[in-house]
Amino acid sequence: MKEHLKDFAKLGEQTKAVHAGEFPDPVTGASSPNLVMSTTFVVGADTGFSVEGMGEDDPFVYTRWGNPTIRQLEEKLAVLEDAETAVAFASGMSAATALLLHTLKAGDRAVISDVAYAAVAEATNELFPSLGVAITKVDTSDPEALEAAVKPGVKLVYIETPCNPLLRLTDIEAAAEIAHKAGACLAVDSTFATPIATKPLGFGADYVIHSLTKYIGGHGDALGGVLLGRAADLVPLRKRTSIRLGGTLSPFNAWLVMRGLATLPLRMKAHEENALKVARYLETNPQVKRVIYPGLPSHPQHDLAKRQMRNFSGMVSFQTAKGKETARHLAEKLRIIHYAVSLGHHRSLIFYLHTEELLDSSFKFATQRQLDSWKTFAGDGIFRLSVGLEDAEDLIADLEQALI
Repeated sequence: MKEHLKDFAKLGEQTKAVHAGEFPDPVTGASSPNLVMSTTFVVGADTGFSVEGMGEDDPFVYTRWGNPTIRQLEEKLAVLEDAETAVAFASGMSAATALLLHTLKAGDRAVISDVAYAAVAEATNELFPSLGVAITKVDTSDPEALEAAVKPGVKLVYIETPCNPLLRLTDIEAAAEIAHKAGACLAVDSTFATPIATKPLGFGADYVIHSLTKYIGGHGDALGGVLLGRAADLVPLRKRTSIRLGGTLSPFNAWLVMRGLATLPLRMKAHEENALKVARYLETNPQVKRVIYPGLPSHPQHDLAKRQMRNFSGMVSFQTAKGKETARHLAEKLRIIHYAVSLGHHRSLIFYLHTEELLDSSFKFATQRQLDSWKTFAGDGIFRLSVGLEDAEDLIADLEQALI
């Protein structure tokens, strides 16, 4: 993998997306990467039966340990993220859980963003405290609150920027300084941003997490996740969590994600252009109370977005006066935009997240200040709109006829 990194370091993002990790098949000359579905590989008689002695460059033995197609995807992702290495998983949640299990044990403390992907929020509300891990939830967009929470003894700081679903940002460089000063590692879920917008390792992060299901795969047809960072951190993580817990990415899904990756820079440019047009339209719609999009000057952290993001992505959040009623109307009336969960696909998706329901299930705020920050961005409920690759004018017309 290091040779690939050396070869591609000076090339453009689109060239990296197309060529990194790939090479013509030495036997057939096939230009496209092969899909290797075999679960097992023919090996020599001296091959061990445990991963304990396995090296990263050893021959393939068993697909749960490693697979040529998955390895190609990992190399491509590492090049795009300017990381030393990558470990792919069956889903974004599998990647996040693996990181938490690898870095935390009973008696340890972690500081987690108080607003993050719902499954991460719920796992750190319940599962990890039950294992003896102390979890502190904090508004990581507030540097003072973050610094107050991250004291010596904290092992991990876990942030998400932009966060799901608020599109609230965290200053990665400031968070890294705070974490490292206390002796903690910093992990950044950069799913909404993608490597095209933000490279957290360059701002001081130790780990980067992506749900490959979203923008990186880009087509809504393959689950996957990845952790990226230093080889010294991720080689033991692969053995302890990926291999032993079995959250292995399917080679077929790896092949699908790799195919999607080839157009990621082009897609992110189109997602951003469409999202900005749609966000500007929503700001003029009388049914819309507030629009949250990092690319708009009205976003309260627009200056940070300009410093930290080279692309503002395709996610737009907005509030309406009649949240649940509007959601029912949109589900019935939208013709182009799908009323569905998930995001980052080529088609546009929208879903309503009701504040009261989320506060009962996913997000447990410890202070009034945290609740106030949520209410500022989400009000009584928020629509999360993943703007796809359709013509922006058609998306706007669809919203215009469906919003009440």
